Amino acid sequence: MEEKGRKRVRKAIDKAAKNLEGKLPQSSKHPKGRNPYAHIPKVIISVFGKSYTELPDSEINMVLEVIRYCEKYPF
Repeated sequence: MEEKGRKRVRKAIDKAAKNLEGKLPQSSKHPKGRNPYAHIPKVIISVFGKSYTELPDSEINMVLEVIRYCEKYPF
């Protein structure tokens, strides 16, 4: 992904993560609370099989859709 796309996705991740602070379900693995800034990139990796920085620009809209989903339906 080119720099312009990476910045756009990173900005979306940061915005969504800020909105998710304190809203992710509790986990016994994270007794002090889950980190939404790490959660969203991990979801992207699980969906696409690689980091958003490694994806082609043609996938930006799909990545943004995954981010919106994570924000709307915290899991």
